[in-house]
Amino acid sequence: MTYEQMQILNELVSKYKEKQVDVCIEEMSELTQALCKYKRGKLNIDNLTEEIADVHIMLMQMLLFFEIDSDVFLETVDKKIYRTKERLWYND
Repeated sequence: MTYEQMQILNELVSKYKEKQVDVCIEEMSELTQALCKYKRGKLNIDNLTEEIADVHIMLMQMLLFFEIDSDVFLETVDKKIYRTKERLWYND
């Protein structure tokens, strides 16, 4: 992410505060709807890509809003991926 993009996200969080939590929920709902359409055989890859991007952007804002340290977040992601890997191997 560029410095400018980070500034924009920080400004959004500062300006809209709690409202961004609601927007995050809405965007996740839209992604859920796009995934459900895929499950019904109605894949629109452009729409799905947009919804994934929207959720990704909102999740980055949630990290800022809740002041979650990026290093701690990335460590948590690593741990969860490793745990999932271990579960995959355990179940084989």
